[in-house]
Amino acid sequence: MARYTGPVCKLCRREGQKLFLKGTRCDTPKCALERRSIPPGMHGMKRSKMTDYAIHLREKQKVKRFYGVLERQFRRYFQMAERSRGNTGERLMQLLESRLDNVVHRLGFAASRRQARQMITHGHITVNGRRVTIPSFLLRPGDVVSVRPKPKSIERVQANLSELSRPVPDFLTRVDGDVPQGHFGRLPMPEEVALPVQPQLIVEICSR
Repeated sequence: MARYTGPVCKLCRREGQKLFLKGTRCDTPKCALERRSIPPGMHGMKRSKMTDYAIHLREKQKVKRFYGVLERQFRRYFQMAERSRGNTGERLMQLLESRLDNVVHRLGFAASRRQARQMITHGHITVNGRRVTIPSFLLRPGDVVSVRPKPKSIERVQANLSELSRPVPDFLTRVDGDVPQGHFGRLPMPEEVALPVQPQLIVEICSR
């Protein structure tokens, strides 16, 4: 499967905001955006005012990089959102928030979405009691996400839970115990989306 393998700190600098792609490192003085907030590249400091198209494109790229999806997969999510009832932009963000790797991260089981994807592909996570190894698996309201009852799996998640102090959003419920698990109660509201974003700009550029 195709994936971005370059320096992720450049992505935050390009978008001009933290995308939290390196977990706890993003909250320390080592964060590249805090040390050097200009866009990457030799002409980073000479960037002129963005055009209307550039503003729309940057909003789309920001969302793709934040959730770790590439263009083809993002287009598929947009088409699903278009076919759904209601606001297309809000539905698009709900689909991205419903990804298993995002939910594992927001429950605090993983320090970053990249680590969450690794945990899922290595078989450390189950959904409704069945092991799922697909990070893009879309959860439905009522699904239960749990850590496999294996010492290595539980040890890794417990370490993240003790190190992180990330609040769990209202549409999720985490149950701490010998085997941590989380409940996907409902689809998220627009204000519960992890990334400050203007979905309408994405809809406009994808509809062209």
